[in-house]
Amino acid sequence: MRADAQANHDRLLEVAGAVLAEQGAEASMRDIARQAGVGLATLLRHFPTRESLLEALLRTSFDALTARAAEVEAAGPAQEALRLWLRDFVAYTTNYRGVVTSMVKAIEDPESALHTSCVSMRAAGTRLLTRAQAEDVARADLDGADLFALASSLAWLGDQPGLAARAGHLFDVVVSAILKDGAA
Repeated sequence: MRADAQANHDRLLEVAGAVLAEQGAEASMRDIARQAGVGLATLLRHFPTRESLLEALLRTSFDALTARAAEVEAAGPAQEALRLWLRDFVAYTTNYRGVVTSMVKAIEDPESALHTSCVSMRAAGTRLLTRAQAEDVARADLDGADLFALASSLAWLGDQPGLAARAGHLFDVVVSAILKDGAA
């Protein structure tokens, strides 16, 4: 990629991150281009769809979350690893308002630009859940899809202005329901 094209690409991602954090995943592509100081055609050359833009922004976070699962798994007990990863999942996915809906759709759509990152992230969480189940510290009647749905719902709560204040408490409630000791 030419230097000027790379600079535009990087600037678009930087601006898109700020706009999506403020306005949510449905922010105007035209707004993003305008704030980045480029034309809409330039934005669309780099990111032909909203989903491709989201994928570029989220891939780094999702890859970090996948790596974080391995990190917490190696560093401590299964129960604590799962708890930490779930907390990180919720934090990462609430960086950009409205992204949870895109994630949930993408995980079911192999053609989605976000699919691979979402599947990897869910697999990382599933490994932590399976380990906790093997050590008999997590409910045995949950699978990775259940964990992803529960974590996504917790992230969704953080996106809702009227519920955001309750999100921490509800996180503890859900985690205590997943883990056998009942402690969040």
